Amino acid sequence: MSAENSATGARTGTATDPGRATGTGTGTAAQALLPPLHCLRLLEPGPPRLAALPTGTPVWLVSRHADVRQVLTDPRLGRATLHAPGAPPVSLTPNLLDSPSSMLNIDGVEHQRLRRTVQRAFTPRAIARWRPWVASVVEGLIDELIDRGSPTDIVAGYTRPLPIAVISRLMGLDGLDSKRLEHWSDHALSATAYSAEAIRTAMTEFAGFGAEVIAERRAAPGDDLVSGLLAAAADTPGITEEQIVTLVIGLVVAGHETTMTSLGNALVYLLSDGHDAWQQLASDEQSAAAATEQLLRAVPLGDSDVLPGLLRRAVEDLDIGGVRIPAGSVVAADTDAANADPEVFTGDLLTELFSPLAAPMYTFGAGPHHCLGAWLARMELELALHRLARRLPSLRLTGTVDAIDWRRGLLTRSPQHLRVAW
Repeated sequence: MSAENSATGARTGTATDPGRATGTGTGTAAQALLPPLHCLRLLEPGPPRLAALPTGTPVWLVSRHADVRQVLTDPRLGRATLHAPGAPPVSLTPNLLDSPSSMLNIDGVEHQRLRRTVQRAFTPRAIARWRPWVASVVEGLIDELIDRGSPTDIVAGYTRPLPIAVISRLMGLDGLDSKRLEHWSDHALSATAYSAEAIRTAMTEFAGFGAEVIAERRAAPGDDLVSGLLAAAADTPGITEEQIVTLVIGLVVAGHETTMTSLGNALVYLLSDGHDAWQQLASDEQSAAAATEQLLRAVPLGDSDVLPGLLRRAVEDLDIGGVRIPAGSVVAADTDAANADPEVFTGDLLTELFSPLAAPMYTFGAGPHHCLGAWLARMELELALHRLARRLPSLRLTGTVDAIDWRRGLLTRSPQHLRVAW
């Protein structure tokens, strides 16, 4: 759950590079060509190489595990300068996540000041307090699946409503219209699905919703994330109203998008190539926790041609992996390639699903922009997978993965629908 790592935004554009699989296209025929996310051919790890974004802006693709960590943690590489006046364009249709007022696009002391207004709500200790309630939501959704009967669409009944319920409760947004949220989120994370005008219209509406929520909480504070954010912001000089609105609506999107995407794609794997692991996944929460880490590492959030990496811009000359990167260069940290670097990760999901990670993964990023909601996403995925496998041991897909209806044109890709039976 992060404005950067649910694709909440730093990954945008199509990097032109001969080492990548593209899988582009529209319509039913093109969708049939799309492989599941766990089957993508990733960029081969190697020294930084020069490519181009669809805007024509040159971009250095960084793919090795150690090099990606440097890009994400080195203060000489930042987010703010990506959107500074005169910066080269990095997206064809800028969305919510390209906003200079977003926490994602602020660096240094100002970024830390804004981040502190919400980070206490996402510590491991804070998230642990939510575990019993999240488990009850999971069990309730599984009850509804069983009552609805087999077969059913597990996206509509499980992978989408679970994270929406959690972030709505966390932010005090119970009763939030899920259709409106889906509309706003899809536009906020649009790569090619919508026009710039449509994105601007949707984001104006979304910002208006955020402003209304903020006004309500100021008038009647509660025990929720928005109220806590406002209290912290009131004691923190220099935070603007625009930044608060952008942060609130960004949290709404990020709070469900990564979990929905990861859970849907994890089920595609576990109910197809990884089905032999379903019984062990049901056995205990420790196995589910290990599997969650491996699935987050090995199953990308989106296509490499849409998401070339977490973008940064060099503020001075520096060396990455033995290659000189000039000041002003745009750099893309390919976390998917780094998460599969054979110098670090020697096994695959079939052999390593329940093993501890050999090294840190970068699905949630690293450094100052590390995903705020990483522990929340982990907890939701772990409970969702374990309880579903335990309650429905015979769960299976009703069709083939080739026939999956994918969400297209966004910074993330996951099943639009996924028919299952038991």
